[in-house]
Amino acid sequence: MNRLSRVALSAVVLLAVQANGGESTVATDSSAPRRFTLNEAILTALQRNPTLLIAEQEIKRTQGLIIQIRAEVLPHITASGEYEWIDPNLQGARILGTTITGTTPGGTASVVDSAPSQVKDVQALGVPASAAAKSGSSNLATSDVSYSISVLGTQLIFNGTSWPSIRGTFFQRDSAYFAFRNVLDQLLATVKTQFYQIVVNRELIKVQEQSVQLLQSQLQDQQNRFEAGTVPRFNVLQAEVAYYNQLPLLITAQNNYRISQLTLAKTLGLDFRARGGENPPLEVVGEMPYVPRTIALANAIELGKQRRPFLKQARANVLNQRQQLRAATGQWLPTITTTGGGEWVSSPVNSSWHDISKGWIARVQGSLPIWDSGQIYGQVKQQRALLSEAELTYDDDARQVELEVQTAYSNLQQNRELIKSQEKNVGLAEEALRLAKARLDAGAGVQLDVLNAQVQLLTAQSTQLQALFGYNSSLAEFDRATGAQSTYTESFDNLAPRATRSKTYDTGSGIDAVGEPKKSSTAVVLPNRRATPTSK
Repeated sequence: MNRLSRVALSAVVLLAVQANGGESTVATDSSAPRRFTLNEAILTALQRNPTLLIAEQEIKRTQGLIIQIRAEVLPHITASGEYEWIDPNLQGARILGTTITGTTPGGTASVVDSAPSQVKDVQALGVPASAAAKSGSSNLATSDVSYSISVLGTQLIFNGTSWPSIRGTFFQRDSAYFAFRNVLDQLLATVKTQFYQIVVNRELIKVQEQSVQLLQSQLQDQQNRFEAGTVPRFNVLQAEVAYYNQLPLLITAQNNYRISQLTLAKTLGLDFRARGGENPPLEVVGEMPYVPRTIALANAIELGKQRRPFLKQARANVLNQRQQLRAATGQWLPTITTTGGGEWVSSPVNSSWHDISKGWIARVQGSLPIWDSGQIYGQVKQQRALLSEAELTYDDDARQVELEVQTAYSNLQQNRELIKSQEKNVGLAEEALRLAKARLDAGAGVQLDVLNAQVQLLTAQSTQLQALFGYNSSLAEFDRATGAQSTYTESFDNLAPRATRSKTYDTGSGIDAVGEPKKSSTAVVLPNRRATPTSK
């Protein structure tokens, strides 16, 4: 996400918080933990979560891959130069043939004499020895400096691999974008779940504290009655045991609350603050909402198939494997390249920059594999298998979307029924506890009734809170499974390639793995097997 989109998203969220009358959650004390509403927690996660940032970098990597592969079919221009100086002593030795051809390391002479030439000397042509000597001495006056400069351009004319590879990189880019969207949806659901986990743990602490206070007051009441001689010592011991049995539950609730805060801080990408000491780096502001939603399961499943980036990523992988198969098959086709340019070469007898030879070079090269012992065929066979794997994975991913939507829907139904059942149950448990205490105070009841009523109230309150948490957590998972996180994903449209909005990535129920309409289902034909003899 670029800086401009992040600033815009921050402004939208902050304006929404101010419009809702939300309080400012910025702590003035640097040692105090930061306070987050749900929207602020989501915004922070979008900016700092490492998993999301890694997925964003993967998109940039695939963009660089496109540039790299596309460059294979574009012109390449290379300039090269060479400069050589040879010691005049070695130069003379080379001309006279007393050293091995080529420059010896360090400029030393060769210790091996050259074999005598079987070609007759120039003198055999009837040239006088003195004239030959003069002519030879003049011809041996070569320059000890040589240099050359060339500028060559290379252009691919035809092959069977580059264009499919380029198209495949575009699908890889699309796959990286959909993977980013999938991580984004998962992150939003995770932040919501962890945020609500902190809220429910905070409320459970209040429930446990209330229970401890009631048991403590009950213990004090029984001690007063025992000192007055109206109840036996057994009542005091019973109240004391109940009180100390409740304390570990309170301690556990406090620890769960602290752990849930640390978990959310890690998801948001917050670092440990030494000034904060042992305190968690954040606090949450908000309550556990309950907004019933009417859901049609069949429509939700179809919506999930059409919108889930998880399934669109699988489609991009299938299309990429198709291009990779074409690229592997294209290795059987010829490869034709052209090379052209100019070259400047120094004179062999003069090192002047003005005395050079120059000209043009043009070359056409072609190659065609005739026999490779099955190397290309092996690669084609691998790519066909990979394509089949990708298509099977797509079909399984479609069923996975169906499963996730149905699971989230079932959990929503369960928690909705639990909430309805516990709303009345909490009121009944509170009334039962009040009556039990009144009966005990009037001398008509027993202490065990009060303790049992207190346990029942604690169970009802805890169940209600867990049902509220389960409903909100299942709702966040349902939104993820159906791809309904458009409130935040629209802020990343600048990362979306144009092709991701086309019909290529229509993943509805009537479309197969490669984006074509599904054919009518036919009966499955089992392979022929050897018949086993039957006993008569």
